[in-house]
Amino acid sequence: MKMNEGAIDRVIRVLLGVALVYIGYTLGGGVWSVVLYVLGAIALVTGFTGFCLLYRLFGNFSTAKKAK
Repeated sequence: MKMNEGAIDRVIRVLLGVALVYIGYTLGGGVWSVVLYVLGAIALVTGFTGFCLLYRLFGNFSTAKKAK
């Protein structure tokens, strides 16, 4: 997998993922907690790996800087 996320995009995704998991944890259970856990996990994984499948599916969109 080729990285298609820039540094700022990755940082935002990690912070958003942590926030979503935390909010899901504080809700104490239920459907919304599970939804927030899943969304937070997706944001964390894409932030740590630097690869977003949705960017690839929508026409090779990328926020990563091009190598010269």
